[in-house]
Amino acid sequence: MPGTGIGSRLAEVLVVGGGHAGCEAALAAARLGKDTLLVTGALDRIAAMSCNPAIGGVGKGHLVKELDALGGEMARAADDTGIHFRILNESRGPAVRATRCQSDLERYRAEMARVVQGAPGLRVRQDDVVALLVVDGRIGGVRTAGGEELRARRVVLTTGTFLGGVLHRGAERWPGGRTGESPAAGLSTSLAAHGVLLGRLKTGTCPRLDARTVDVASLPEQRPDEPAPRFSVDSGPPPLPQVSCRLTRTTARTHGVIRAAANDGRAPLFNGQIGGRGPRYCPSIEDKVVRFADKDSHLIFLEPHGLDSHELYPNGLSTSLPVDVQLAFLRTIPGLEHVEVTRWGYAVEYDYVLPTQLSAALELRALPGLFCAGQINGTTGYEEAAVQGLLAGINAVRSLDGLDPIVLRRDQAYAGVLVDDLVLLGTEEPYRMFTSRAEHRLLLREDNVGARLLELSDSLGLASATRRARMRGFEDAVRARLRELTETRVEPSVANVLLQRVDGTPLKEATTLLQLFRRPEVDVPLLWELHGTIGDIRVDERVKVELSYQGYIERAHRDLARDRALDDALLPDAIFAAPPPGLSHEVREKLVRLRPRTLGAASRISGVTPAALGLLAVELRRIAASAP
Repeated sequence: MPGTGIGSRLAEVLVVGGGHAGCEAALAAARLGKDTLLVTGALDRIAAMSCNPAIGGVGKGHLVKELDALGGEMARAADDTGIHFRILNESRGPAVRATRCQSDLERYRAEMARVVQGAPGLRVRQDDVVALLVVDGRIGGVRTAGGEELRARRVVLTTGTFLGGVLHRGAERWPGGRTGESPAAGLSTSLAAHGVLLGRLKTGTCPRLDARTVDVASLPEQRPDEPAPRFSVDSGPPPLPQVSCRLTRTTARTHGVIRAAANDGRAPLFNGQIGGRGPRYCPSIEDKVVRFADKDSHLIFLEPHGLDSHELYPNGLSTSLPVDVQLAFLRTIPGLEHVEVTRWGYAVEYDYVLPTQLSAALELRALPGLFCAGQINGTTGYEEAAVQGLLAGINAVRSLDGLDPIVLRRDQAYAGVLVDDLVLLGTEEPYRMFTSRAEHRLLLREDNVGARLLELSDSLGLASATRRARMRGFEDAVRARLRELTETRVEPSVANVLLQRVDGTPLKEATTLLQLFRRPEVDVPLLWELHGTIGDIRVDERVKVELSYQGYIERAHRDLARDRALDDALLPDAIFAAPPPGLSHEVREKLVRLRPRTLGAASRISGVTPAALGLLAVELRRIAASAP
């Protein structure tokens, strides 16, 4: 295949797009020893935070910690550039507690760009990719807007919202992936020409506000947690000063302004101008006002862009309304009566690859060697994109080396839930991770990421030896603490004085600290008093969860043991080439189209009945019996 120009040397892995998915994919491939080329439209926008300047949250924080355990970069960068860290849902159960940080937007982008541009084995190039190069039915590289052919053995597409992107604000429409940046023109056509089915989605962003025109002093303060929680096991205390956010709410007047604009046909979301479906769980303010007409107020978080910026991000006010309407409704919100806008909100409509065309390795079945990650697969959010990028980069390398792909189980990681949902169920709206999507969420907590993923991380070798040693050290400390509490006994004369303070049932005889720690009224500080020494709070909080939920956790593991047999039963290609007789036409069609990796995956496909699973199990036994 011909190639012209400096950049035309063969890359082992070529990544298209320098967003959160692209950074993780390129870093993973390069760190695993492959010559990697990252091609992105703007070098000064690598890892840009297009929407809210924050990392983590419910479900999302779990993904970031999983990414860190496997060797990704997002967690460390977030810790180094965060200016407001909090644990969400701290008063609720351990499965839904999650870490979130408000990032310094420019420092986060600069830090990720520094890491990417300095990574050994990773070349970075500013260019526009407009078409795929396909050779003998396999991906062979890409073509740029200048006609240059960049050859590669594997390609990872991480185009974000740039694939056929169109921006909307009021009656205005203009091409773009985000404001000020051109879309990926031609790539949608190239994908479709090779038989890839595309859909259309919509997302949006909020106007940015000048903090100097906000009456901050009149608004409730939301302070960061002390000490600050961390995403990465590599991180120490935050290196940057920590700042507060402010809270406010929309009002009946706010909703009146928005309804009037919608009724006058000035809302692109409702007048037919926007056709793509938006995120259900992070809707625009006009969508919330219309859909939840019974609510007269919505909570808004005023989040700072960074330490050197006067801009605020009003989280909860995503909109594509005209600029005069945006300013009008903003000035009806308490504290914003005299606000000035630094950047207007807008919506972006873009193409995405229907993710059921992907294998569990995130590789397109129609074009072997071509992997997809991030919003191109129908997801929303930096965290969902980043973890897909990491997995796609890893699996691109493993396919080059002739190794089986890394496919995380649903009981192993939220990243496994994410990929499994996408490739088996697909999505018709931007997919956002929530803890409620995981049937085994009590096993998928933030505090036990190392226990879940350390063995895999060791086998991959992508995370540094130091990072893996720290994870292993934490798990060893948890086991040692359990042994210590089991072996340490406390007398009633000592314990009852402290138990009386928390209305606990007094002891009649000596017992172990482990048994006392099982009690709901005995928290970590009280344990330290009973023990007479101060321990490691992270270790003891983990131990408390394991003890408090032991019955539920054991039941979950029993359920898993039953289900694991299905997920361990790999479906060979022969089953898809000639599905067993007796299956309905619907089941046959879905099996051939989706090609589930295991019997367990097949069971999660809508319409695949228990009877169909029974037939597949019989066919698996027949194939095994006939094998030489």
